[in-house]
Amino acid sequence: MADPMRIRAQAAAGKATVRVLMAHEMESGQRKDPAGKIIPAWFIQEVTASHNGKQVFSAEWGPAVAKNPFLQFIIKGAKAGDKIVVNWKDNRGDSRTDEATVS
Repeated sequence: MADPMRIRAQAAAGKATVRVLMAHEMESGQRKDPAGKIIPAWFIQEVTASHNGKQVFSAEWGPAVAKNPFLQFIIKGAKAGDKIVVNWKDNRGDSRTDEATVS
């Protein structure tokens, strides 16, 4: 399983800014190894986020996203103590779910 995501959520003025750093190789499928063989594609396809159990963010990604992607979004109405859960799933079927508390 992949390393944990680093999630930071900070509340200010009735909203929370959520920052997520995901540990993933994000291989495009277009590079070759030293022997000249194509390295198979391996990338995050789906990303979702929820605020206190309600989905607030959803994205579909492709192979053009960089290694260890960074994501930032804002949730209106979030306050300190609320729970943020972020989930991703890649094209090999691996997935990761992590959570953070808004500070």
